[in-house]
Amino acid sequence: MYEYIKGTVTFVGPAYVVIEANSIGYLLYMANPFRFSNKLNKEVTIYVHQAVREDAITLYGFKDYNEKQLYLKLISVSGIGPKSGLAILANDDHAGLIQAIESEDVSYLTKFPGVGKKTASQIILDLKGKLDELEVVSTSAEGSVQQELPLSTNHGPVNEAIEALAALGYSAREIKKIEPDIRKLNKETTDAYLREALRLLMKK
Repeated sequence: MYEYIKGTVTFVGPAYVVIEANSIGYLLYMANPFRFSNKLNKEVTIYVHQAVREDAITLYGFKDYNEKQLYLKLISVSGIGPKSGLAILANDDHAGLIQAIESEDVSYLTKFPGVGKKTASQIILDLKGKLDELEVVSTSAEGSVQQELPLSTNHGPVNEAIEALAALGYSAREIKKIEPDIRKLNKETTDAYLREALRLLMKK
């Protein structure tokens, strides 16, 4: 029904953003809402997918057209629901995701929450050779070198990033494994902490 919504960002949280358009506030669940932290009270365009179930109508938001198309491909796979699709998208290395599918790298795919070996194999079966038209790039944030720094006192963004990981479906056990490493970093934004946390989760 909707292709995109153009409006003002009024709220950013661990699981969703709210964008106001024509005096209506739309709640959009996103893979990484904190990408829009610097857009509060500014006008943006967010691509949208509407999911309709018997008990709910839910809107999912995406930073651009290609991210939306990748999401639609993912949720077309049996075993990948809306939440699992967002968890996969949250890692910004979409080119790496496509490469994993093309190379049949099951171990890479099972690092995402909600994706077991059976579902990973189904992703490969359904999507291999069908993602070439998507123009995606890897956008690793702030370099790949992790510096050992004093424990960060910037606990607000760290805690928000942890809440975002939980919202994506990562277990308390998985989060606990990387939390000490995250708290050693000195980042300025929740988005930066979350990106680094997702990178570390993919390495575990």
